[in-house]
Amino acid sequence: MILVTVHQHPPPRPRERVTPVPPDTQAPQSPGPALELLVHGVGGATPQEMLDDPRTVRVTGDATAAIYRRAEDMDAEQHPERYRDRPIAEAYCWSNLTSGNGSRALWLLLLPFMVVNLAHWMRPTARARTRAVRLYGVVVRLVALSLTVLLTAAACEVALDLTAWQCAGVPDCSNQRSWLGFLSTAQGGWWSQPGRRLALASLVPTAVVGLLWFLSNRTWSAYESQRPLTGSEPDDVDPQTGHDLSTPGTAPGGRPALGRPGFWYGRRLVARLRAAHTAAGFLTVAASVAGAAARHDRAVSGPVPGILGRLIEAALVLCALVVLWVVCRRGRSERRLDNRLDQALITYLPGAALALLVLAAVYASWSRPAWVSAGALPGDVAFSVVTLGQGMLVVVLAVVSLSLYRRTPEPRTVMYGLGGPVVAMLACALGGVMTGGVAQRVADWLDGSGTPGMGRGSAIEGPPVLLSWQASVIPVLLVLLAIPALLLLARTWLAARALEPDVDREYGQERPDPARTRQIARIRATAALTDSAPWILGPVSGATLLLGAAAVGGAWVSGEVPGLALNGSGPFAEAVAEAAQSTGSWMIGFGFILFVTWGRRAYRDASARRTIGILWDVGTFWPRAAHPFAPPCYAERAVPDLASRMSGWTGLTRGRLVISGHSQGSVLAASAVWQLPAETRSRVALLTYGSPIERLYGRWFPAYFGPVPLHGLHRSVNCWRNLWRATDPIGGMVRLDEGPEPAVDRGPLKDPLVYGRTPEHPLPEPVLGHSDYQADPVFAEERAALLDRLAPVLPRQADGARAPKAPGLRGAPADPPGGAG
Repeated sequence: MILVTVHQHPPPRPRERVTPVPPDTQAPQSPGPALELLVHGVGGATPQEMLDDPRTVRVTGDATAAIYRRAEDMDAEQHPERYRDRPIAEAYCWSNLTSGNGSRALWLLLLPFMVVNLAHWMRPTARARTRAVRLYGVVVRLVALSLTVLLTAAACEVALDLTAWQCAGVPDCSNQRSWLGFLSTAQGGWWSQPGRRLALASLVPTAVVGLLWFLSNRTWSAYESQRPLTGSEPDDVDPQTGHDLSTPGTAPGGRPALGRPGFWYGRRLVARLRAAHTAAGFLTVAASVAGAAARHDRAVSGPVPGILGRLIEAALVLCALVVLWVVCRRGRSERRLDNRLDQALITYLPGAALALLVLAAVYASWSRPAWVSAGALPGDVAFSVVTLGQGMLVVVLAVVSLSLYRRTPEPRTVMYGLGGPVVAMLACALGGVMTGGVAQRVADWLDGSGTPGMGRGSAIEGPPVLLSWQASVIPVLLVLLAIPALLLLARTWLAARALEPDVDREYGQERPDPARTRQIARIRATAALTDSAPWILGPVSGATLLLGAAAVGGAWVSGEVPGLALNGSGPFAEAVAEAAQSTGSWMIGFGFILFVTWGRRAYRDASARRTIGILWDVGTFWPRAAHPFAPPCYAERAVPDLASRMSGWTGLTRGRLVISGHSQGSVLAASAVWQLPAETRSRVALLTYGSPIERLYGRWFPAYFGPVPLHGLHRSVNCWRNLWRATDPIGGMVRLDEGPEPAVDRGPLKDPLVYGRTPEHPLPEPVLGHSDYQADPVFAEERAALLDRLAPVLPRQADGARAPKAPGLRGAPADPPGGAG
């Protein structure tokens, strides 16, 4: 028996039926061994740091994610008498799922895909709105598909248009690039014909699409292919009422979507989307190659029949319609563990698209001696169509989101349910900046001292004018962004000043130190900025949508870059237009170079790799439901790991378990608890600290971590305690009120623990903020209280009856140690 504490029970509730308690005739029963399963947060931690012991042993798992114990605790279950005063400690280390390998830092280049995937999960809470929910998912998947097309079109722009069509077709450009000599028209070789140059250059975007397919398939095998423990699938239907427990709000105590058996195993959907996006990439390349040749054949009479080009274009359109049908037809299947694969679809759809690409390359390579490449590659209108389509999809998504929110409004939801459309718009903006930045920089590099598009000493025409217009609005966007940023800074400064008297009163200092007080107040006010993120993202997204529409309109109306389109409108307007164009071009180029630089640094520097890994700890928690080329979801490995460990250990030992999660680890812990069978949850307590469950996830992902799911989680676990600090910029309150039971939240905890120098603390104590919650004595106090509440020691009665359960949290004493914050 371990961690045994006998509490004095208060008088029973009137509604309870109490059996008279005879004198004890046997020794108290043991509640069984106790285990504390520690889950670290963002940034990762070593087993030695988590267990505070240099000697640790891996209990189960592999080099990617594993559970560790102290070496001296390996036989703990066989010797429970050693653990009367403390639980058996285990550490689940999952940092290698996101930041263990240096090459994973290159996932930064997939940032737009990751962001649009987040938009799928930001849907507002919905009740009895099946069609609206499906429409929301379809629109997000279409936005994700447009990003794949945009990335492939940017690769085609660089390889086919700027390099093979423009530079190789102009001797002044190709003569300065020796590696382009065999393609140059000046050489007159076999490859000098435009169609053959395009066919050869198409290998570059084809390789990009193939690489994305390979990475998606490989990461699925390494991260997301772990099936849940057999037999641990939770029930979906209440056997008494028949209510669907997997849908939020359908039945009291029912688990939300995160408790569904197939939530963390999206194999079928990822495979379907991977096939569709791969096919879309190949079709984009084929359309760029075959489109130019088909337009030439229709314009002039030559050796190639024009009907051949029309047949290829019709086949491309038909295949594109199939891709759209696949993307729109089916979403996630979560109510059961779906192991099926649409084998024919995932095999033949990308294969058919690749075959059409090969056919297009052969068709373009047909000899056309009179064909000369001049100007830009025909078909640059594709960028305008993609940009306009993205804007329209975001508007539709916003309408659907508002409709869902108005049906089930929740005050804590960010931006009245518009978080998903806002994030989707930012994903499109990121995709435009990255693709436009590459095209602009490559054009400047190929043109040498000239300025592409401006006609002054330019050897080549440059990228599509829309990219220049999009670059020109970036300085305007930054100016608009500065307004809410300055307002937030001013509000933070005023809030810090207002907090100073509260800090002095809290610590009760007779002679407060103004500098120390200002430091604590400033950190608290700065930590509150997390709640103000919608003030920044909302205006930025709205301005991006409007400025993007203006850029498309300017490019279509003028057909020229801004610096030339405003000629004759006055010296001031001309100067502003040229300055905005050049500044924006360099800024998006600098942004892309910054991404590449961070990736290279992270590949070589372990500390930088860990910092970049933090981004993915937050952004890749969710499964790939919208974009298959997004970075892999580590939770599809971590959540089954934790659920399997808790089910296995409690099943073997019949003991008590506290799963203790910090920061992002608390989100993993809660998700794993949702996956447990009811019998296992009755022996599990949840301890969270520095947790973003409500502050970030509850506000931005209300359908999965909103008030209804969190209340259901609280009712389903044996007991739950959440610790938080006012100085923590990430963690916060859970904000649950369960009536007579003790509150889940305890806080705000004192931070720093000591205001100034004391005899016990002669050196200044740091402000811990988001880190080292275990340093607070409240942590050990609450952990012990949770274990006591799980299974209080009850004496065996002479007639086999037991004493009544005390009021409070699942058998807890009426007043928890330390009180509730």
